[in-house]
Amino acid sequence: MKKTLAIALTPVILLTACSGMSNSQQRELSGAAIGAAAGAGIVAIAGGTAIWGAVGGAAVGAVGGYAYDKYEKSKQQEYNSGYQAGKAAQ
Repeated sequence: MKKTLAIALTPVILLTACSGMSNSQQRELSGAAIGAAAGAGIVAIAGGTAIWGAVGGAAVGAVGGYAYDKYEKSKQQEYNSGYQAGKAAQ
C-alpha cells in the first residue's frame, strides 16, 4: 500500500516544478499527472500492478490535457475574433 501511495503522489509532487512552463505544457503535464495517479489508484484497488495503471493513466491523461489545451486555445481565438469584429463595427 505504501508503494502504491508513493507512485500515486510522485506526479503531484513533480507538478511544483511547472512554474517556467507554457500553459500548453502545464495542461499536458497536469493531465498526465492526474491520469497517472488515477490509473495507479484504480488498478491497485482492482488488484493489478499499480505501475501499469500509472503508465496507462499518464498516457490517457496527457492526451486529455492536449485536447483540453486545444479546446481552450480555440475558445480564446473565437473570443478574440468576435472582439475584433465588434471593434471594427464601431
